[in-house]
Amino acid sequence: MSAIVARLDKVSLGEAVQHSNLTMYPLFGELPDALDCIVLDDALEHGCAKVTEISESGSVPELSFVNDCEQSVLLLDGEELVGAKQNRVLNLSIMVPAHTTMVIPVSCVESGRWHHTTQTFSSSGRSHYASGRRTLSASLHKNLSNYGSHASDQSDVWDDIEHKCGRMGCSSGTRASAVMYEDYEETIDDYIDALTLQPGQVGSLFLINGQAVGFDLFANPEIFNKVFTKLVHSYALDAIDLREDTLPPQELNDEPAKMLLEAVRNSPVDSYAALGAGQDLRFHTEQVTGGGLEVNGNIVHLFGFAMDVEYDTRARHSHMARSSGG
Repeated sequence: MSAIVARLDKVSLGEAVQHSNLTMYPLFGELPDALDCIVLDDALEHGCAKVTEISESGSVPELSFVNDCEQSVLLLDGEELVGAKQNRVLNLSIMVPAHTTMVIPVSCVESGRWHHTTQTFSSSGRSHYASGRRTLSASLHKNLSNYGSHASDQSDVWDDIEHKCGRMGCSSGTRASAVMYEDYEETIDDYIDALTLQPGQVGSLFLINGQAVGFDLFANPEIFNKVFTKLVHSYALDAIDLREDTLPPQELNDEPAKMLLEAVRNSPVDSYAALGAGQDLRFHTEQVTGGGLEVNGNIVHLFGFAMDVEYDTRARHSHMARSSGG
């Protein structure tokens, strides 16, 4: 039995929570073993970790992460870092051991800037939008299997951001994905306020317009509590992108959620030595793409995205709709 199947065997769906066209199914089932780690935002806030360019000249697909904390620091797939020469997102989840400095693979989400605004990076407080994480996951699967590389296909990331900004009526002088979150901040906040965290929750599976789009699952509630709002940002932006005013309210139906988890269960899994501690797990089929981080036999983070959700044909948004809260 694979580690992913063993983890999913312990997971149950909670009662759905819905706002507009976004439905969240809470995931329950924590692992018994305690994890001695902290998340990125806490490490940066405590001042025991920092993220910088790898040199003064910099390198688009790489950053330097210094962990001077007494604990391991958990970096999560899709977390956004802002500042330095240009904004980046993390390509994969990494457990960085205490008192360790390492180079971490990232993708640029601000193609029109290459100069320092700050010397160090800070957390944006959000994750890359879910459909963009799906793009990253698919490219990492290909590059790991073909070249043993944790790099993304950067041009695909930039193209994806450009198309999404176009659909959503956004414009940024530095072509930063951040502009979408800023332009739709009030609407995203409505999703965050409505999709409340439940006691004991260790993950969330999201549906948009009644269609399962993706999930994130963690080892325990403590980790999930710290990153929940980041993840709602991620899925809410896609929900806004896919919102159809003509669609009737979605009836609650957990079958798509169960089918997504079952597709992950049935997917072949490739395992690679992780950057930092543990094993980097990858799966990619016609139905799903995703991965996870396994440390000491436990799945610390597991994520997956449905491959059949279409985004790029839906050009419906305007500045008028955005300014009216739509």
